[in-house]
Amino acid sequence: MSTPEDRLASLGLVLPDPVRPVANYVPSVRVGALLHISGQVSTDASGGVRGVVGEDVSLDEAKRAARICGINLIAQMKAALDGDLSRVRRVVKLGGFVQAGPGFFEIPQVVNGASDLMVEVFGDDGRHARSAVGVYRLPLNFAVEVDAIVEVR
Repeated sequence: MSTPEDRLASLGLVLPDPVRPVANYVPSVRVGALLHISGQVSTDASGGVRGVVGEDVSLDEAKRAARICGINLIAQMKAALDGDLSRVRRVVKLGGFVQAGPGFFEIPQVVNGASDLMVEVFGDDGRHARSAVGVYRLPLNFAVEVDAIVEVR
């Protein structure tokens, strides 16, 4: 059976350094077997995806933004688990937030960008419960933010 790291490599993904907090919070908190990961915005080395989905950002670009959030979540998981993604037992829940324009209603399709990545990397253990919510504004004008709860070994 392949590991999450093997699956990341087969997808051609290299995890970035975990994004540092920009305010008074920590990247993750472990309570028992649950790891709560703070919301990760759609930022990457190119500057990420910013703007209002349905106005400045297309559906496809917003899905890519959610995938970037998922990559950042996995980077935070790896950091919290001493570099060993095999310690992820189950992705329990994702909370997706999309900075949506007034006429944009495809919120669930956007958050699929992160959900699909979790299944690609963790297999059936990546299947999760989820919230997908359209919001008026997100920090620093990022298009998407996703947080996670993960069961760990």
